[in-house]
Amino acid sequence: MSRPVTLFTGQWADMPLDDLARKAREFGYQGLELACWGDHFDVTRAVEESGYCAAKRDQLERHDLACYAISNHLVGQAVCDRIDERHKSIVPPHVWGDGKPEGVNRRAAEEMQNTARAAQKLGVSVVNGFTGSSIWPLLYSFPPVSESMIEVGFAEFADRWNPILDVFAECGVRFGLEVHPTEIAFDIFTAERALKALGRREEFGFNFDPSHLHWQGVSSVEFIRAFPDRIYHVHIKDAIVTLNGRTGILASHLNFGDPRRGWDFRSPGRGGVDFEEIIRALNQAGYEGPLSVEWEDCGMDREHGAAEAAKFVKNLDFAPSNVQFDAAFAES
Repeated sequence: MSRPVTLFTGQWADMPLDDLARKAREFGYQGLELACWGDHFDVTRAVEESGYCAAKRDQLERHDLACYAISNHLVGQAVCDRIDERHKSIVPPHVWGDGKPEGVNRRAAEEMQNTARAAQKLGVSVVNGFTGSSIWPLLYSFPPVSESMIEVGFAEFADRWNPILDVFAECGVRFGLEVHPTEIAFDIFTAERALKALGRREEFGFNFDPSHLHWQGVSSVEFIRAFPDRIYHVHIKDAIVTLNGRTGILASHLNFGDPRRGWDFRSPGRGGVDFEEIIRALNQAGYEGPLSVEWEDCGMDREHGAAEAAKFVKNLDFAPSNVQFDAAFAES
């Protein structure tokens, strides 16, 4: 098995796609996971302009790069969130509109439907992203949080995402939620509850990213084992826990890169994620899709890190065995 090694472009959206594509190929990547912001992939143009997706494919092919997935995390976040001024900085102006929360939620849902249509036109079968969550602020149960409040949150998630997923079904595209704090699913139990809320429909699965599980103390391997048929895409990103008795995993309102934090993201292979066991679990699950580097490390030059990460992932990956190692000693 030789899974393609790709680079998620979300953290590189300040760079024109043509420049990034050239660098990515030099770094050793075989493809790009295109973010739906910057000039990397425009959902509206993809849907409305007949030649846009073909031109985007040609642009990547000039650099000998493939595309297996697109990602619209930022707009997806606004589907279920309680909208406030923070969202204005992450959604496009036509989604923000007048900023009235109900309208932002509705326009974000429409944009995610169009993202499925855009993916179909581009010829990819997976859209990665976020869902947002109206109940994430209720994480700590004080003032006391009733079970009915949580039930309402999951019901609202289903009400808003089922019509989006109907379009995904029409387009033959699947949605991979990046299980992540601030989303409706952020660990194994909430991921199971999200699936149940949607009636386990096949259009909804997960963009597996171990970095968001590791610092919570959730086993990445157990996540794969819990949802072997729902791993629709894989991010390779690392994290490290640096608890020293002065801060905790809630990070004390200290931003990424601050050495006082209790945890932070690291370049792949530089943190605490056990990628060896993850590859073994992915092999057991039968996952054959891309391994997409989402590069985030505030303490390292990103070009150095991205090049190093491409080599790391290629060395990391291996095919499962198709024979028992001691089969030669079996009785005939």
